[in-house]
Amino acid sequence: LALPDGTALTGDSKFSELGADSLDTVEIVMGLEEAFNITVDETSAQDIATVQDAADLIEKLVLEKGA
Repeated sequence: LALPDGTALTGDSKFSELGADSLDTVEIVMGLEEAFNITVDETSAQDIATVQDAADLIEKLVLEKGA
């Protein structure tokens, strides 16, 4: 996402409020999969609404992969 300088991001920041549409969300998920070498199923991807949701999912999938 192209965010203006000074845009505050927190765990509670919603991707939709940051200007992300459904295509942006798909691209975000694909980027996360590549960056963290994980696979996000469609149901989990649809549950990502905030930055914290994404962080929690990444943590869960990375831990599951390492187990």
